[in-house]
Amino acid sequence: MPPTKVVIPAAELKSFVAELFTRAGTGAEHAETISDVLIWASLRGVDSHGVARVPRYLELLESGEANPAPDVRLASTVPGVALLDADRAPGPVALTAAAHEAIARARANGIGAVGVRRTVHTGAIGYYTTLIAEAGLTGIAFVAGMPNMGYTGVKGAAVATSPLAIAVPAPGRPPVLLDMATATIALGKIAQYRNAGRELPEGAAATADGTPTTDPDLAEMPLPMAGAKGAGMSLVFELLTSVMVGAPILSSFHGDDPQGRVHRQNALIIAVDPAAFGAGEAFADSVAATVDTLKGLPRADEDTEVRYPGEGGSAIAATRAAEGVPVGPKVWKGLVEAAGKLGVKVPGEA
Repeated sequence: MPPTKVVIPAAELKSFVAELFTRAGTGAEHAETISDVLIWASLRGVDSHGVARVPRYLELLESGEANPAPDVRLASTVPGVALLDADRAPGPVALTAAAHEAIARARANGIGAVGVRRTVHTGAIGYYTTLIAEAGLTGIAFVAGMPNMGYTGVKGAAVATSPLAIAVPAPGRPPVLLDMATATIALGKIAQYRNAGRELPEGAAATADGTPTTDPDLAEMPLPMAGAKGAGMSLVFELLTSVMVGAPILSSFHGDDPQGRVHRQNALIIAVDPAAFGAGEAFADSVAATVDTLKGLPRADEDTEVRYPGEGGSAIAATRAAEGVPVGPKVWKGLVEAAGKLGVKVPGEA
């Protein structure tokens, strides 16, 4: 019988994760921010981007790829736009700051766009657009990272599994949240299949040379969603983020730049105030009417509820907030090992 998952109350898990990062050298405020983002993902059932990432984040801090005490700087030449240089701050730290800056600029100017340069693994980017939606604004985010995904016609990894998130406030309901990668499957999901000993879906992943495989032990990279469409989206996100903020990744990675293989990510966070379009409260009413109309359409299967993007994750979050967050045995073992190394008390221990 396979080992069972450990279920930890969300508040205890959040404090535990924050303490791990504090002991790893990050400031208390930054540790709380990182924990907030990872627990948010775990609560919503996005386990590939939740506490499963803690050991990897700790590795990045220990190796110096992530900066535990970054000098985050903001520069701006026009009211609605800013550039945040993250100084290798962990992604949750950099992108949370960028989201708050985008909100402030959108409230003042109708729109706020913040480019983020030189961060390290941004986590579940739906978190940042949700912050914006909870402020009553529409949030849009793009991220570009290290090439780890195939591109149509290219042998081996060519582009990144660059994600996109859009969040729209929906009065009386959780925000409409589209949070997706340009890959058919996330790298973290491949690891989950590997840990579970399950075959991957057809066409989801490939070996290092680009040969499609369903064996998670052989899979080295995901394949782009919808083939050329997903690959093209990834390329465009690299242009909208890395190239636009003056920190190209793709050309550096594949060229002769000695720093080309150093782990890093870039992002663009946008907040839009619907009131700037003259919509006012009518926008909120129309969003609610649109969602209600969708959910009221005839069902193809009477046993399957019609849900809008983000609704399912919010339902899972409510359940896990009440009942605890399940953590897989392999992930839990990694967390316990990290706790032992850093001298942090494990939840449930006497």
